[in-house]
Formats: sequence, structure tokens, C-alpha cells
Amino acid sequence: MMSGSNALRAIIFPLANHAYSNIYRKINKVLPLTGHERTVFDIMGETDIVEYTAWTTVFSEDDFMLKRFKSSIGRKMYLFIGITVFFVAMAVALVGYFMNADQIDSYFKSLTITSARNFASFVDPQFLKKLRETAESEEYQALRDKAEENDDEALIEEYLKKEGLWEDYSRNREILVRYLRTMTDLKYLYIVVWGDKNAQTDMFLLDDDDNPLYETGYYDEREEELLGIEAAGEVEPMISHGDWGWLCSGYAPVYDTDGSIICHVGCDVGMDDIMAERRQMLFWMLLGAMGLTAVVIFIAIQIINRMIVRPLNDITAEMKMFSPAENKNYKESGVMTYTIHSGDEIEAITDGIRSMQTNVVDYINQIKRISKAAYKDPLTQVGSKAAYSERIKEMDRDLRDSGIEFAVVMVDVNNLKYVNDTYGHSFGDRYLKGTCKVICDIYKHSSIYRIGGDEFVVLLMGNDFEERNERLMQLRESFRENDKNTKAQPWERYSAASGMAEYASDDNSVELVFKRADKAMYEDKLRYKSGN
Repeated sequence: MMSGSNALRAIIFPLANHAYSNIYRKINKVLPLTGHERTVFDIMGETDIVEYTAWTTVFSEDDFMLKRFKSSIGRKMYLFIGITVFFVAMAVALVGYFMNADQIDSYFKSLTITSARNFASFVDPQFLKKLRETAESEEYQALRDKAEENDDEALIEEYLKKEGLWEDYSRNREILVRYLRTMTDLKYLYIVVWGDKNAQTDMFLLDDDDNPLYETGYYDEREEELLGIEAAGEVEPMISHGDWGWLCSGYAPVYDTDGSIICHVGCDVGMDDIMAERRQMLFWMLLGAMGLTAVVIFIAIQIINRMIVRPLNDITAEMKMFSPAENKNYKESGVMTYTIHSGDEIEAITDGIRSMQTNVVDYINQIKRISKAAYKDPLTQVGSKAAYSERIKEMDRDLRDSGIEFAVVMVDVNNLKYVNDTYGHSFGDRYLKGTCKVICDIYKHSSIYRIGGDEFVVLLMGNDFEERNERLMQLRESFRENDKNTKAQPWERYSAASGMAEYASDDNSVELVFKRADKAMYEDKLRYKSGN
């Protein structure tokens, strides 16, 4: 998760980069700077000034569009949540619908094929074999056509009696009718002789008593969904919609004694009511999903407004009131007073903005007091020895006038001669800059100077002074870890000795504090050389 500071930087850096070209003009408008003071402005940290000033009304609306929003973050979040919840709710509804439909389909397919198997066990295979042979004969087919034409079932009955099949036919038909009427879920039950895979017709061998006798041996066109099926065993149940409505159909084979298929028992279960209920269920599920979406969106809007949108609006309103200038205190400059205790990024951003604004006020109020002769060290970009000398003079005057709280940290780079002699001065320069960066990372809000080839001085004030002991421990630990990093190149294993001294009430100059810091640094240097 992004920290408050990083989140804040991620928000303001794009704006700050756009407006940096106006920094000098804007700051100069608030507080006219001399040439030397512009140099001091650079030394004190142009990145900080960019960050801090980006939130102030020092910049116009053209620089940072704080006064209007092209698109509210609230509307974006509402839209995102609404779309997300809608699609999730719809997806859940559809998944639930299809799962339910699949379970129902599986039940009816199981019912269909099980019923077909059961009835297949009741019929007489030898009778059906003889009936099939009879029905397929040319003599019977001619008689069947005549009976159908005249609607005369007696012709079929007389023929079957003549062939000695009538009693078995009547008994098997009675079993079929009784089974069909007992199993109330079944709509149709019949016996059919399937053609081969490429057949277009199949022959009905036995049907219930609602159908005339001359339907026995009738060749009917195969249903479209059954085309291309080779009935070499059970035919998997299938659900279809045709002239007979919605049906779930399954076919179980009837075998003779040598294992050959004589015919198939066909079983159809009506599903018209099921399909109607299914459509109604889908309607209510989708309606419920939309209702749930509306409820969730309403709740989300209330939560987002309370936790995000309103706090951001309050923060923005207070940022517009920030107007720092020379000799203004925090209240007069409009430093943010808004507080929030949400324990999340909003709180971190609020605290970060307030900290930045106080630093802006501090910087502006310090600019006139910093040495006019301050310069940057060309290698490390921190303050030079000349800048340090001028700053010491100014601090000495402050000591005589009112007294100030500060501390001095002396840093002496270790192993610089070794790096220069072994790898060359270009690597020595890299070693110096890396060491300086470690110092700058620890003392982000303090003035840092390079006063010698391998010596740096840090003047601690403000927050860094309040946390001076922790900062010194961090500095030494950082150098200790760098020095132990055997995987790094020698010129990247930054190491330095450090010492700190605080201003005491009997000190009449900064130089006295500096000497104590230098002595403490020397003691740290001896410990380093002795391996402790």
C-alpha cells in the first residue's frame, strides 16, 4: 500500500512539474528575492518548494485547477461502483439461473432415460422381434397403407391374429398404457425401430391406445435434432422444442438373445410448464439483481461521500485559503486546520499537506535571514564552505540577540583516499556523491554543507533538531549497513564517521558547538578504524 507521503507526492508531482517554470516568478511576487537569495532558494531545496507551493494560492488557476473540477472524483467512483455492482449482480443472477436450469435439465434427462430403461425391461423381446419382421414386410406395409387410408383398424387386428401376434401385441400394449398412466410425469411412451445413421425416417412399432392400430409400422420423418444419430445403444436424452412443444426425450435399446438391438423404447417428458417457469424465474432474478444494484449503489454513495468525497472537498477548500508571505505566521498564512482521524490515506494526505504548508511558511520566513553569499557545492549540490561561513555568522548574531536551539553534526567520509587511489577520482567523486545522498536522505529538512574534500556539516533545526538522536542513529546505521554490503562495488559501499553536539547555554558561538561535534566525529572515526 502506498504511504501517505508517497500518495501525496503521486498526486502533486504532475502539477508541480507543470508549474515549476513559474516558481521564481511566483515566489518573487510574494517575496522579492535578490540574486544571492535565489541561490539560497536553490540550496534549501527546490523540490520541496515545488511540492509545497503547488498547493498554495500563490499559483493561479491556470497553474493548478483547484477552483474547478473537470470531473468529480465522486461521480467517477459512483459510476465505477454502479457499473461493477450491476455487472456482478447480473453475472451472479445469470450464473444462478443457468446452474438451476442445468440441475432441472439433469433431473428430467435422468427421469427420461430411467423410465425408458425400466419399461424396456418389461417388454417381450422375442415378440417385438417378430412384430418388427412382420411390420417391415411388403405385405404388411401395403395392408397398413390401406387401413390408414380407410381408417380401418380391423384390418390390422385381423392380420396380427392371422400371424399369431395379436395376444402378445395386446398384452405388451396394455403394459405400455398402464406404465404411461402410472408414471404421470411421462407425456409419450412408444417403441420405435431406428434407421441407420443417415436415415431420414424411423418406424414406430408400438404406441399407446390413443393412436390407431395402423400406426404400427408407420415410418415417420426423423426429428431434426436426431438427424445423424446412430442408435447403437442408448441415445443420450435431449431437450428440444418442436411441433409437440418442449420435450425431454430418451431412448433405451431392447436386445434379443444374441445381443442385437431389436428396437428402442422412446420416452418423452413434457417440459412446457418447466420452461414457462424458467422464463419467469429469469425475469425475477434479473429484477432482483437490478434492485440489489440500486440498494448497493445508494449505500456506496453514502459511504463514499462520508469517507472520501466530503473530506477531499474540505481539504480542497482549505488549500485554496493558503496564502503564505514574509512575516506571516501559520494562522495568518492559512495553514490547514482541518483534521480527520480516519486512519487511512486521507488522514495521511491531510497531515502531509499541513506539514508542507508549515514548511513553506518556515522557508519564506527564513529566506531573508539566510546568507546572501550562499552557494552550492558543484559536486554534491549541497551548500558550499562559503555558504556555511556566512550562515555561521548569521547564527552567531542570532545567538547574541535572542538565542536559538540547534545542533551540529560533523561527518567525515571514510575510505575516500583508498577509492581515489585504487579506482580513480571519477569513482571517488561518485563515492562522495553517494555518501552525501545518504546524509541528505536522513536530514531532509536541515542545511547541509560540504566544508572540505571529505567533510560535511549539518545544522539541525526544527523537526530534525527535535529528533536529533534518532537521526544520528539512523545515519550511523545506514553507513554501517552500506559498509557491510559486500555485494556492492567498493565505490558504492558508502561509509563515514559522524559526531553531533548541541548548543549549550554557555556557548557564545557556533564554532564551539562545531568543535565538540568534530571531536565526537573523531571518536567515531577511531571506533571505525578499530573495528568497533
